[in-house]
Amino acid sequence: MTDEVNSQGVARYIAAAQEAAGVHAAELAAMRACRFDTISVHGLYTMREAIENNQGSIIEPVYMSTSQGYRDSDQMEAALSYQVPSWAYSRIANPSLYYLEQTLALLEGYGLDVETSSCTTSSGMSAIASATDPFLAVDPTRPEAPINFVSTCQVYGGTFQQFSERKMKERGVECRWVQDATDLSEWESKIDGNTRFLYGELPSNPGQAFFDIGAVAQLAHSNELPLIVDSTVATPALLRPLAHGADIVVQSVTKTMASSGFAIVGAVISRKDLVSRFGSDEMKADFATYLKLLPNRDNGPNLSPMSAILALNDLRTLRSKIDLFSRSAMQVAEFLDSHPKVETVHYLGLPGHPLHALASRYMFLVDSEHDAQYGSPVNRYGHLLSFCVKGGAPAARTMFDAMQRIFRATDLGRVKSVATIPAISTHQQQGAEGRSLAGIAPNLVRLCVGGEHPDDIIADLAQALDAVNPEATT
Repeated sequence: MTDEVNSQGVARYIAAAQEAAGVHAAELAAMRACRFDTISVHGLYTMREAIENNQGSIIEPVYMSTSQGYRDSDQMEAALSYQVPSWAYSRIANPSLYYLEQTLALLEGYGLDVETSSCTTSSGMSAIASATDPFLAVDPTRPEAPINFVSTCQVYGGTFQQFSERKMKERGVECRWVQDATDLSEWESKIDGNTRFLYGELPSNPGQAFFDIGAVAQLAHSNELPLIVDSTVATPALLRPLAHGADIVVQSVTKTMASSGFAIVGAVISRKDLVSRFGSDEMKADFATYLKLLPNRDNGPNLSPMSAILALNDLRTLRSKIDLFSRSAMQVAEFLDSHPKVETVHYLGLPGHPLHALASRYMFLVDSEHDAQYGSPVNRYGHLLSFCVKGGAPAARTMFDAMQRIFRATDLGRVKSVATIPAISTHQQQGAEGRSLAGIAPNLVRLCVGGEHPDDIIADLAQALDAVNPEATT
């Protein structure tokens, strides 16, 4: 009799959750019909949510609490067995994280007729580990089979280290590096029966590598593999990889999305029913939710509620900021491209860049065709560029040290312009061989253009380049 009573009590909460799910689905459908900017501002934090659950607060609250209290044992049982939505414990979920995750899922899935979900993490690096590790588990049907994955070698230095050190050296998982990501045959040559996924970063940091996402996604799917894309530099304001066939997107939200620099945040956004010959049906049906409720519940790379709200607040003006940063970066790139002390400039927006035409097929300012300022689709290429100073590493360091307005830091996507020398900072640990593989020259300077007036950024670069001895550049 007791079990029957308990079952009836749990069923009551399940029925209530199903009713709430219907309301949620209607609100989700209504928001998906809105423009990108509206989604950025509101996400799924509706007027109903504000009034019924949050004292009418028009801004999402910060739930600085470790755990959720329950009305009774029935609700606790239903929640902790995942039969009803719950945030339970902030290592698993939290309302503040939910608001950010829903917004990210909507933005990455903007304009698509597919369902998306998101799982936030404590950093971009934990997002990469979260997105890739579930696919690298031992296959219980073939426990002795070797495991490999295929990745572009033009990736962020931390990604290179995670793949080469943490996965290859420590776990014996092989990363097969693709040197020319535009060569589809090179991708194909590295895939075999033990490959678990394909991985790429674009535009890459700092070298601006790019590849044909649609073609690589088709190749991945023809081999029953998922394509995972790091789209940190572009953000969904310029590029939505899921629209071109990618299965999972990784974002270091810390960077371009959270341009204020107040929070460290990562995110994994996935399409539902992704393609993969490895993994459970549950994992493939809704990867990000599976990740949140199972592996990340156990491993604990959780995000803090405060960081979630800080990042969410930055997202509200994402499209306009990316437009501003991109237009300024274009002016800066053109200045550097014509400067006598600059050897090469890597910026996809420059018509002379070898990947300009390819990038122009994919990188557009979202909703520019609906913007009164533009009225048609316009290409934008982001805030990040890099350039090599004539005279080698000593000249690059002289120029770098002479900057007065642009900050010297290993940061990216800030509202303040920031520069670094990757060979001695972000890519230092991967060694000379690894840097050579990824095309990171010792005199390469990475520049992330912020919200300052471009004239002032150019003026600082001009005076810094003046500090380089002319004899060093001949």
